[in-house]
Amino acid sequence: MNVRRGVLSVVSLCLLAGFSLCVSAPADAQYPANMLSGLHWRDVGPMRGGRSYGVAGNASQPDTFYMGSVGGGVFKTENAGRTWFPISDEGIPIGSIGAIAVAPSNANVVYVGTGEPDIRSQHSYGNGMYKSTDAGKTWMHIGLDATLHIGKIAVDPVNPDRVYVAALSMARIRTVAYIALSTAARVGRRSS
Repeated sequence: MNVRRGVLSVVSLCLLAGFSLCVSAPADAQYPANMLSGLHWRDVGPMRGGRSYGVAGNASQPDTFYMGSVGGGVFKTENAGRTWFPISDEGIPIGSIGAIAVAPSNANVVYVGTGEPDIRSQHSYGNGMYKSTDAGKTWMHIGLDATLHIGKIAVDPVNPDRVYVAALSMARIRTVAYIALSTAARVGRRSS
């Protein structure tokens, strides 16, 4: 909490300083070179993000977030977005991510649904659901292969193995998709 207040204070001071310079200096005035010499460009997010539909976190870890992009996979930050690193390159063989959810009762349990949910002239499809029980270090494919576009994942607040999935599909719609996912997650095998 103190880090966020500190960042907010620094941003506010920078904005105030920038505003006072704009108001007091004529439009054609040059800033002294030493005023900006300490500033450096830096990357503030994933390099290959693109469109993003999946963002998730857990209240028990306020600085940890997961972001899934349509064409770049899943990224994770553990310092409130200061740095990001890819966590799906090994274990999720498709880059199109439609939804991410972190279990409210266990921050190590992360679900990823593949395939962007937005219906548009060109879109990327997915190949089902993935689960990590170690905060994204390893992934297990847990089913719903024919579900090409997963738009939302809801994890039961008490039972991290009970998952509800909203998806668009070319296949027959499963009304009990969460049972298939829950069973596959418990026994460690793929559901059909």
